[in-house]
Amino acid sequence: MGLPYNIAVRTEIAARLISLNHQFYQTFALQFSATRMRLQPGVRRILEILPSLAVILDLGCGNGELARQLAHRNFQGWYIGLDFSSEMLAEAQRKPLEQLKALFFKADISSPDWFTAIQTRHTELLDRPLDVVLAFAVLHHLPGADLRKLVLRRVREHLAPDGLFIHSVWQFLNSPRLRQRIQPWESCGLGEADVDEGDYLLDWRGGGHGLRYVHHFTAEELVGLAQETGFTIQQTFHSDGENGKLGLYQVWQLDR
Repeated sequence: MGLPYNIAVRTEIAARLISLNHQFYQTFALQFSATRMRLQPGVRRILEILPSLAVILDLGCGNGELARQLAHRNFQGWYIGLDFSSEMLAEAQRKPLEQLKALFFKADISSPDWFTAIQTRHTELLDRPLDVVLAFAVLHHLPGADLRKLVLRRVREHLAPDGLFIHSVWQFLNSPRLRQRIQPWESCGLGEADVDEGDYLLDWRGGGHGLRYVHHFTAEELVGLAQETGFTIQQTFHSDGENGKLGLYQVWQLDR
């Protein structure tokens, strides 16, 4: 028996949006990486609170700039970087990381078996709970509340009891310049009725024209997401961009 019609349609639309973002980051990996050669101010602020002996999983590690900064800070724990883009991972591994104990994996967190795929390759390390899971500029690329909750519940399963989930989401509506990048859904063959409130299609103009799916989170939405997936929000702050408000950062802990 197949899925009910509405669920099947939503699943198909989510798959199309995921594919759209895959295509973007594969096509513009080098151009995008060139804009991320320095960490955002909010990420640098988070680096100050990371324990020096932690096991850190970095979801959407991109070009590895965060790993390089950890190496410069003499981080003594394990760093595990994960990304679906082969080009981004190649950039991440291109430069030496000094004495940093680092592993990089190709995996897509929108797929159900993303954690198992890396766990089977390094059982001795990933069988132990994770101290910190990072997801900078990642959650807003996951279409649909169900997928986001699925990913966060998997994160929760593998966090240590006192572990931290630290993430940022893009607040592009706070920028008049970025608002001009919003495109009609018809540009990718969809309509307003096909997507959720807060979903947007943004264009890219660096080295060619591309489209990305992005969800704009409200603070209230993140509170609900944390509660539904077993987390408590410990810290929230805005940072980044010309107005200091283009990134919303949060530190979550497991509910006691």
